[in-house]
Amino acid sequence: MSLAILLSRSLAGFDAPLVRVETHLGVGLPAFHVVGLADAEVRESRERVRAAILSSGFAFPSGRLTVNLSPADLPKESGRFDLPIALGVLLVSGQIAAAKPEMLSTLVLAGELSLTGALVPTRGAVALGLSVARNQRGATLVLPWSNAVEASRIPALTVLGAKDLKEVVEYLNGRSELQTPIYVAASVNVPPEPCLSDVRGQLMARRALEVAASGGHSMLMTGTPGVGKSMLAKRIAGLLPAMSDTQALELAAITTYAGLDVGISLKRPMRCPHHSASAAAVIGGGARPMPGEVSLAHHGVLFLDELPEYDRKVREALREPLENGYVCIARAKGTCQFPAKFQLIATMNPCPCGWQGHPKRRCQCSEAQVLSYQARVSGPLLDRIDLYVLLNQETTHWHEQQASETSASVALRVRMAWDLQRARQGRLNADLPDSLLDQHCHLQKDAKYLLGTLMERHGLSARSIQRVRRVARTCADLEGCETLSRAHLSEAYRYRPTQAVQ
Repeated sequence: MSLAILLSRSLAGFDAPLVRVETHLGVGLPAFHVVGLADAEVRESRERVRAAILSSGFAFPSGRLTVNLSPADLPKESGRFDLPIALGVLLVSGQIAAAKPEMLSTLVLAGELSLTGALVPTRGAVALGLSVARNQRGATLVLPWSNAVEASRIPALTVLGAKDLKEVVEYLNGRSELQTPIYVAASVNVPPEPCLSDVRGQLMARRALEVAASGGHSMLMTGTPGVGKSMLAKRIAGLLPAMSDTQALELAAITTYAGLDVGISLKRPMRCPHHSASAAAVIGGGARPMPGEVSLAHHGVLFLDELPEYDRKVREALREPLENGYVCIARAKGTCQFPAKFQLIATMNPCPCGWQGHPKRRCQCSEAQVLSYQARVSGPLLDRIDLYVLLNQETTHWHEQQASETSASVALRVRMAWDLQRARQGRLNADLPDSLLDQHCHLQKDAKYLLGTLMERHGLSARSIQRVRRVARTCADLEGCETLSRAHLSEAYRYRPTQAVQ
């Protein structure tokens, strides 16, 4: 045949659109062209493919070769198209008999070739696998062996692994079969999470942390240095239930796309970027858009220590993912969307020097400096945070206080609250849309009166009112109550910024 058509997939953000690899062999002077909006990595595949074909014992045709990556308006990058291009060259030159020609329409091929003909792993294999499973039912994905092992955990996906080009050719010729890998989780010694029992005192903050974990709510803690803000924040990971298989695969797709080899784990991620990180590092971006820390914390926790010290662009860019659960990065060549459904846990000092409100240390800041420092966290961002907690310096020495509950006992209540919310509404309270609040957040008569009084007295925004109701719903779930009482609403309102920050 003079024309061969194979299927592959590109990567555009978290999506993997279908690409047709069309190879044509014509009469003329020897030439090898790759067209279809291919970047430098794809264009360089000409030399890799030529050397890999010769090293595998095949002949490279001497005619005029043209490879078209369709659709032509979709940017193509990385070396994952090496394998389908090489197979297309062998098909048009008659070196693959294709004993099963009907299988070509059901194969999706991706993999980089080395000069020896060996298949080299490429990034984004899990994202490719998820797209094939969603959009190409019945298709078979052929990947380098290590990539195939990663993708083999995806349900409803047939994936085959190969170690070199010759194995794939033998498979297409019907002389051998490619193996289906079996994913085996690597045994890794994971250090134990810090226990909540290490925290002495701070009863209200510990309660707020439990409420935040139970409903997936965002949380901001403020207090003087050494009062326990970071210590509490780092213990929320030990309170959260494990991820589902689907969530773990989504996170693995993001991490592999970002080039991180962290494997597939059910443990929820906790990302702690330094305050000097750029907006592109935290939110995502770059000339070739890559996921940032908010996406790497998908289904987990994003911990921002000393929130006012982060760049203003970083702080304000958090508003959209907190509201929508995803990040949309627009560039001249197109738009990429990355999932970013995370739980924000942040801390801050009350003033630049940190000692405002301390019973024994004197604050050196003027009133203007304090107001300017607190204003770094803007009102729109504060309005999207559910819980605000002021941690005061304990008057009793820490070694005289009894140890608090362990993380295991609190995690049990958190898990029960998660199960209750999922059974009732299919999601956590923090994700409950406004349209379902009236259905699942029934207020008792005295609670309705209190809510009306708070709205009139403090002029809360509609978003603030809805967030108060969601937090009150979580407080009620921790007690197993169906309706929201005045006590639940009162506790939820205590966590608003008018009570904790200003």
